[in-house]
Amino acid sequence: MGFKFLDLLEVWVENAEQEEDIIKELKEIEKNEEEVKDRFYKDLTFGTAGMRGLLGAGTNRMNIFVVGKITQAFCEFLKEEQKEEISVAISYDSRNKSDLFCKQTAGIFAANGIKVYIFEKLMPVPMLSFAVRNIKNCVAGVMITASHNPAEYNGYKIYGEDGCQLGEEKAEKIYEISTKINMFKDVKKINFNAAVKEGKICYIEKNINEKYYENVLNCLINKEVLKGKDFKVVYTPLNGAGREPVEEMFKRTGVKNYSIVKEQKEPDGNFKTCKYPNPETKEALSLGLRDCKEQKPDVLIATDPDCDRVGVAVPLTLEKDEYVVLNGNEIGVLMFNYICKQKTKLGLMPKNPVAIKTIVSSNLVLKIAEKYGVKVLNVLTGFKFIGEQIAILEKNKQEERFIFAFEESHGYLNAGYVRDKDGVFAAIFLCEIVAYYKKQNKSIIEVLEEIYGEYGYYLNNVASFTFKGQQGMKKMEQIMQDLREAKTEKLGEFDVEFCLDYLKGVKFNFKTKEENKLNFVRSNVLEYILKNGCSVIIRPSGTEPKIKIYYSVVGKTKKEAESLKEKLTKTFNLEEYSNS
Repeated sequence: MGFKFLDLLEVWVENAEQEEDIIKELKEIEKNEEEVKDRFYKDLTFGTAGMRGLLGAGTNRMNIFVVGKITQAFCEFLKEEQKEEISVAISYDSRNKSDLFCKQTAGIFAANGIKVYIFEKLMPVPMLSFAVRNIKNCVAGVMITASHNPAEYNGYKIYGEDGCQLGEEKAEKIYEISTKINMFKDVKKINFNAAVKEGKICYIEKNINEKYYENVLNCLINKEVLKGKDFKVVYTPLNGAGREPVEEMFKRTGVKNYSIVKEQKEPDGNFKTCKYPNPETKEALSLGLRDCKEQKPDVLIATDPDCDRVGVAVPLTLEKDEYVVLNGNEIGVLMFNYICKQKTKLGLMPKNPVAIKTIVSSNLVLKIAEKYGVKVLNVLTGFKFIGEQIAILEKNKQEERFIFAFEESHGYLNAGYVRDKDGVFAAIFLCEIVAYYKKQNKSIIEVLEEIYGEYGYYLNNVASFTFKGQQGMKKMEQIMQDLREAKTEKLGEFDVEFCLDYLKGVKFNFKTKEENKLNFVRSNVLEYILKNGCSVIIRPSGTEPKIKIYYSVVGKTKKEAESLKEKLTKTFNLEEYSNS
């Protein structure tokens, strides 16, 4: 074992003496070379999405020392940027050690002379984003969460004063500051309870929650359809932070006939009934689907632990004999089509309306937008890029033009009161859509079929490949490099027309051999546009050790689209490219 990693382990043992669990963990692994190396070969990655990692001891893990170091760096960054009195807002979800990391973070801010506002109890991402935007002198926010990752993970998300996740330039600056901080000696601290007594840490007043709920209510279009006992919902917060705000929206809109999956009702960072609490997956909805068999609801709604994403299952028919889980693109298309139709019908559509989607999300939105005169902005993957576009509209006093934003990974928003995806809004808005069509005697599946019948069958599929540890990260880098150099002209039987390299910032035309500049922020993404209108996008995940491949096809009929999807999803073999 390299002396470097053993030396680092010894430094931790010497300096973490007050943290018995960390000392115990280090002693248990000190003779395991690979384990020690994995924990100390790098600092936990920090970027525009903050940081996220396995709980445990080491520089490449989530623990109070790593949290303390990045918080101290954030404090120094804020004090450089802001000269006047400033404050920050902090929230946390149900994950293990979230409350500990929250108090640790609050104490460090307070010790650095920055006023802290925290929620009295766990609250979701959208409420944190809203708080940052609505508390006096608030210039930043921190959310302790690992979103939908397994129970072994936790994370630390940073927000700017606009309530949006921090941009790349500022994130790099904070990371640069952190490299000069000794996590055991340079982090300023103050006792949490003492700071509360001294007024350096304050609990967020309930009027912030109230204003947030009012804004969510204003997002609804036909909320009267939710009233009455004939509309039934099964809801699961997946043991996360969504239960209280989603239930509050049920009460405020008159949804009386709802039940919550009992095993997933209370906050629990162990996620005992759901190994991977991600509402994108059918497995995460399994207990909800079980309840659907017995209760026959009109819709099943699920939110992830930090309640920024939403999952949905609906009856295949109005008879409710079978339930179908919708994917993120289907939910986004359903929402956008409903917004366009209803706002046009009711005279609520603004002049020159704008919608925003990520490049990996369904292009069916473009066809719907064309019909209703909506301008669609395409941005890189990550809701921070969506938030940036909303901020530009706001700066130009055109925020009312914004009507909808979504990403295929189940994130949705239709107003600028927050700058991150909002699972609370999405949950109640989906209930409205289902209730509206129920009154028209239509199932959601029928509505989607009508949309496909009008615009064409757009189908999407995501393949995900995991690469763990130091060697895994190197393998991911090699795969992307090999693909970039290969300039693939054919995917299986399909001819590639264009290759868009978002890292180099160029669009290559295989027919003319010309390169044109892309007007995007640089990102490690490759997109292949095929001559038949289909596309493939490849990108390493920004939050997980994975490479994701997004397949998008369009056909005149469902049969044609499914055939294309089946053929296209067989064209990429990452092992083949990584071994070339």
